[in-house]
Amino acid sequence: MEKELLRQLIIEHIKKHPANMISEEQSGGNGVAGMKLYDEPLVGFASAGDELFEKYKNTGIIGPWYMGPGEWLDGAKTVISIFFPYSQRVRESNRGEKTETSIEWLFGRVEGQMFIETVMKELDEILQKEGMKTCIPSSDSRFAQNSGGKGFAGFEDISEGVFASNWSERHAGFACGLGMFGLSKGLITKRGMAGRFGSIIIDAELAPDVRPYTDVYEYCSRCGACIKRCPVEAISLENGKDHVPCKKWMGVTREKYAPRYGCGKCQIKVPCEDRIPVTSR
Repeated sequence: MEKELLRQLIIEHIKKHPANMISEEQSGGNGVAGMKLYDEPLVGFASAGDELFEKYKNTGIIGPWYMGPGEWLDGAKTVISIFFPYSQRVRESNRGEKTETSIEWLFGRVEGQMFIETVMKELDEILQKEGMKTCIPSSDSRFAQNSGGKGFAGFEDISEGVFASNWSERHAGFACGLGMFGLSKGLITKRGMAGRFGSIIIDAELAPDVRPYTDVYEYCSRCGACIKRCPVEAISLENGKDHVPCKKWMGVTREKYAPRYGCGKCQIKVPCEDRIPVTSR
């Protein structure tokens, strides 16, 4: 399948998907029935042999526990990254005061992630029917993440206390030309930062997209808006986001809004919410 045909197939599959809307049953009387979760997605392509994937193994970027495309899929040729930007309703609902997460955002975070997982599995089946070998790292049994705990097996001495995983959706998006990092460690795309990512590795060789940037923080204006929005002051100009207080706050929201959780304040009511901000660089 040609790359542009595949890109359009992915976009149309997501745009027309009936599950991209909260059902009456899902809503549970929370007033979000019929709410659209995501706007039209962005789709990017990178070569599985791109040197960036090897660089991600360096300490200080991700780490040696990171698995490159070829380790996930034998014969890997291409990485496809998809950015799912939150709908206007989800975003606007969460622009209020910074200690209360909107119900719309909570559904976007939890039911929205469930939707992404469903879509990725469907795309996986479509590509396999086209004769491709595929792998979705985030749903693979080998996928592992560490949220400040004992570390990754075999790398405990250097990964204890680290917040990372052996596959990063954001770094895949960066390699595929979809966006640059911001202070809050999210990825700023041409549709902003407010959204989520998914990725799939295939054994078909497709031309990589050109990355329209070189610097890791090229799109970030360092305006400090996300610093002011954070409920627990976990973001600073000097160090970006500190995952420890952020994790604790997410635990608070889980207790408060169970079975859902979420915050997202650093992605909302900021210049990079739904676009690339104007910078002085």
